[in-house]
Amino acid sequence: MATINSRATEGDLRNAPEDGQKHELVDGAIVVSPAGTRHGLVSVRLSSRLGPFVEAHDLGYVVDSSTGFRLPNGNVRLPDVAFVARGRFPDERVPEDFSDIPPDLAVEVLSPSDRPRFVLDKVGEYLQAGVRLVWVIDPRRRRAAVYRSATEVREVLEDGVLDGEDVVRGFACPLADLLG
Repeated sequence: MATINSRATEGDLRNAPEDGQKHELVDGAIVVSPAGTRHGLVSVRLSSRLGPFVEAHDLGYVVDSSTGFRLPNGNVRLPDVAFVARGRFPDERVPEDFSDIPPDLAVEVLSPSDRPRFVLDKVGEYLQAGVRLVWVIDPRRRRAAVYRSATEVREVLEDGVLDGEDVVRGFACPLADLLG
């Protein structure tokens, strides 16, 4: 019996089931990442703070984990929360399809099933694509890692603050507020 190896496409990703899990196109395969309830809660808490701040200051766009970003390596990644600065989308038109413009801020909230190597690969892809700031929030360990580059990494403990720095200027959120 012959085996046919086919690579998944963006079309396959668009047709992935709406089953409450995150689907990404990674190295020609659809990768499924189940998210837990705490993951969802932390993501919503961040979005509910970041979104109004960005709108009030007319800084750009905040999107959720249903938004895909095409990366130069061909992968389509869906950060849990992302920010794209005003002026980045041509004519300020938000794409209907996956975005060819990488976000300025990408946020990943770890789920119990996330593997460290997979998360680090994703962070590296974001940074190589031009993402200026990456936050990886770990609800179980009650801390976050802030990446500006592969070598510029800072840990934020539960009593610390996630700072938008020069990417989302003026935004600051106590990590404890997100973790509850």
